[in-house]
Amino acid sequence: MTLCTENGMVPAIIEEDILEAMKAMEGYVDITPGDFAALYGLAYRHAFMRLARSIAVGEVMTRRILSVQKDTSLVALVKDMAKRGVSGVPVVDEGKRVVGIISEKDVLRHICIGGAGSFMDIAARCLSGDECIRPERGLLKAVEVMTHPAVTVTEDALVSQAAAIFTTHHINRLPVTGKDGVLTGMITRGDIIRASCAATGLSDVPEIK
Repeated sequence: MTLCTENGMVPAIIEEDILEAMKAMEGYVDITPGDFAALYGLAYRHAFMRLARSIAVGEVMTRRILSVQKDTSLVALVKDMAKRGVSGVPVVDEGKRVVGIISEKDVLRHICIGGAGSFMDIAARCLSGDECIRPERGLLKAVEVMTHPAVTVTEDALVSQAAAIFTTHHINRLPVTGKDGVLTGMITRGDIIRASCAATGLSDVPEIK
């Protein structure tokens, strides 16, 4: 079981975690506030790692997702993304194998004059009356816009592995594949938090798309 806060997932501390934390402390344990804080920190770390090592990506991922073909036009995929309220989509080939991924940043990089920049930079240029968008770029194909190769994770990977990939690549979502490389779903940081919160009956975690 885990507890959830506005900052994310907090694993519940169990006796095993306390015992492991006590083993990790050197010398005699005199329970003062400082010692207890150190003990709790060690127990929390053990609880978090125990949780992360016990859940597979396939248990928490979203299976019904939007994906696009390599020859899908940029304008079509942007309309689909807007309709579904998502900020990224995997690009697949005829066999549904992931060949790339398209994020909002990829879209902006290709349609904005002078490059993507920050959202505020683009907004400032547009609101100032400067040319900021190239409508003709809507005819580009997904294969021309996507980031490739895509960073993916398999269903049997552990949540801890997915979390490490999020951190290393500074991303919020990962296409999930079977061992054959075929797309089976998507996992986001929000999926991990919501799955943990479900055990406590808390469901008001904002969705990350």
